[in-house]
Amino acid sequence: MSCPLSTDHLTQLKKFIEVCKTTPDILHLPDLQFFKDYIISIGGKIPSATKTQSPSEENIEEPAMEEEKNDSDPESDLELDMEGVVEPDKLDDSQFMGDINAEPSEENLEKADEKRSEAMKEFSEGHFEKAIELYTEAIKLNPISALLYAKRGQVYLKLTKPNACIKDCTRALELNCDSAAAYKFRGRAHRLLGDWEKAAADLRQACNIDFDEQTDEWLREVTPNARKLEQHKLKQERKKAEKELRERQERLRKAREANAKAAESAPEPDFQSAGPGGPGASNFNDFFEFLKDPEIMASFKDPEVAAAFQDLSQNPANVLKYQSNPKIAAVLKKLASKVPGMETNFAGSGPNGDDVGLD
Repeated sequence: MSCPLSTDHLTQLKKFIEVCKTTPDILHLPDLQFFKDYIISIGGKIPSATKTQSPSEENIEEPAMEEEKNDSDPESDLELDMEGVVEPDKLDDSQFMGDINAEPSEENLEKADEKRSEAMKEFSEGHFEKAIELYTEAIKLNPISALLYAKRGQVYLKLTKPNACIKDCTRALELNCDSAAAYKFRGRAHRLLGDWEKAAADLRQACNIDFDEQTDEWLREVTPNARKLEQHKLKQERKKAEKELRERQERLRKAREANAKAAESAPEPDFQSAGPGGPGASNFNDFFEFLKDPEIMASFKDPEVAAAFQDLSQNPANVLKYQSNPKIAAVLKKLASKVPGMETNFAGSGPNGDDVGLD
């Protein structure tokens, strides 16, 4: 079979695929809905839409107000076609489920095949209750046959017992994960219960394993509702992400305000009123001239030195605490040599009341 597309068309198609790879969000555009439906119909998965830009702090409140309007707008409510949905059936112990670890004998396998043939005959004649009985007998003889559970699930569908059908088909898939019949009938049962997304997933998988027209028809029937639910979930996830972003931005804003307020209220060193004998106005100016010394400026980048000097600026007598710290003592000594009168200002009283200088 030759390719129906020209070389130019194939080139354009390749470019389109490359765009989809680099920008998968493009698949959520309304114009490409047909392509998205095709990917889903063959079992593909469409990546969730991502938000590429974050709202700035200046317009945090406006999107929130718009979101509240959308939530209260009746047109934003999800409208699903619920025609054909039935009340769920109640499960009981009458539905026999065999031991999946059993090892049936050859004789039992032959008898199970006979019962299955009888059940199929009763089913074709519309005797569904009798068919259930015969399939159950066959399952007792061969409890590890995925086909028997799937076929009995089909009969439960005819009796409008979707939960019983789902139970049988799930057991069938435990025995054979590639059972197209089990996926098909379980998907139909989910449709009867209004579980649209589960129905679409099962029917899609059935088509992937063994396509047939009835399964495809059932899939097309549930796809509109399943798509609406998918889009609704994407919308809810987006709203949740935007809400978390706004909350995070608000926390950051409050933290910045708190830090700014703390910085404004922090006391500054008052060298002119440090106490009796404190530096005068001229010494205060000399001190800031001294700060221009590159070596001293580098020393004050050390948090330990900065903290010590803050302490001394408020109480020079605390110099005693730092005499044994060579790093701080060196800075103070350099300070004393550059600012006249500083030797006296940063001196305290020793244990015997004697003056204690920096040396």
